[in-house]
Amino acid sequence: MSSVARVTTITAFSETSFEDAVAVGIARSVETLRGVKGAWVKEQKVKVEGGSVVEWSVTLEVTFVLDD
Repeated sequence: MSSVARVTTITAFSETSFEDAVAVGIARSVETLRGVKGAWVKEQKVKVEGGSVVEWSVTLEVTFVLDD
């Protein structure tokens, strides 16, 4: 059986950590996309205010299989 996959880019944010930002992004992806098979963390960034990290963000390349 063959299949075709597509990749879409999303960015997710967390006030806790990179790991949480990834979890938020995947959770939101599976609400919208069917057949999510994986993701690649393409980029990580932080927002700094007053010398402290206040937000973590990740850009994900989410792979999902297209319906037949």
